[in-house]
Amino acid sequence: MQETKRIALLIDCDNVSHTAIEGVLQELAKHGTVNVRHAHGNWNSPSLSGWAEKLHPHAIRPMQQFAYTKGKNATDSAMIIDAMDLLYSGNVNAFALMTSDSDFTPLVLRILENGFPVYGFGERKTPLPFVDSCSPFIYIENLLAAGDDKTESDKVPARKGRAQLRQDTALVKLLRTAVEQASDDDGWANMGMVASYISNNNSSFSSINYGYKKISDLIRTTELFQIEMRNGTAMYVRDPKG
Repeated sequence: MQETKRIALLIDCDNVSHTAIEGVLQELAKHGTVNVRHAHGNWNSPSLSGWAEKLHPHAIRPMQQFAYTKGKNATDSAMIIDAMDLLYSGNVNAFALMTSDSDFTPLVLRILENGFPVYGFGERKTPLPFVDSCSPFIYIENLLAAGDDKTESDKVPARKGRAQLRQDTALVKLLRTAVEQASDDDGWANMGMVASYISNNNSSFSSINYGYKKISDLIRTTELFQIEMRNGTAMYVRDPKG
């Protein structure tokens, strides 16, 4: 039986919104148990009042970091030290970073070298180097609970439709390559093998960023592939252009 992951969630409260914490914890629950929950920031700052209200309900431990030098982000350094301490503690075997700051990209790469996955969560402003290094990365706007206050510019479509998905050439290429690589001699590929190929070759990919909880639902919507259900539950896909 596969061991349940013990996940350390580290939050950079200075540059990520508190509004999606419930969605982040729900998403992480799919992967394991979040036994470490640290929220870094200067808790004397009024700007963290929203985060302060989230600490107790979600058993998140506040990590105080004073701004010793003006213009320097002491929170980043504190989070990196915290992560490295946890990396060598042996108490966790997976990490989740909730931040929109690409300065954490070297930290992600270091953790990955130790064989631990790093789940990234940040706003759509997050630079691509950090997005691409995580495994996977999910935009928190897609995890907001219904009814959360958002400005017009923050609103994103609930899910992308057939035409939008097909216009995403990178996505189409990724899906077709995955089906091709995972297929048997007859051209049919088990959906589980397709998902594994995508995870192994594009670790930052998440169907949630397109509005779908499951990659199988995303593939169905594209209507690019033939789909066949076997034994009632096993989904197989085939590229008719293959």
